[in-house]
Amino acid sequence: MYDVLIAIDADETRAVAQGQAIAALPGSADGLTAHLCHVFTDNPEGASVNQLSAVRRARETLEDAGVTCVHYEASGDPGPEIVAAAEEVDADTICVSGRKRSPTGKAVFGSVTQDVIRSSDRPVLTVPRPSDA
Repeated sequence: MYDVLIAIDADETRAVAQGQAIAALPGSADGLTAHLCHVFTDNPEGASVNQLSAVRRARETLEDAGVTCVHYEASGDPGPEIVAAAEEVDADTICVSGRKRSPTGKAVFGSVTQDVIRSSDRPVLTVPRPSDA
């Protein structure tokens, strides 16, 4: 059994790219579980992770490839919450997809991807946003 925590934000294009990357892993249809994780920073309507279109698109991509999917949601600061979620589900790997930002933008606004890479003791797979999107 192999568990991957996929940290999904609201961007459908990145979510599908993450799903495709995980589905392409060797043996992905045999014993791999994808934990589709979204961290809500503001959720006044009380939405749940399975209502988000990006999560649904990633799940469709993974399930079409035979990958088992489960949902995981959290609230708070995305970087620490993603690392905590990976620990809670005992993920073997964390999958993230970053935005294209300048070095200044990363310094000023931060980067969830950088935060996860620096804070986790688990392997982190970073999936780039497709260039044609």
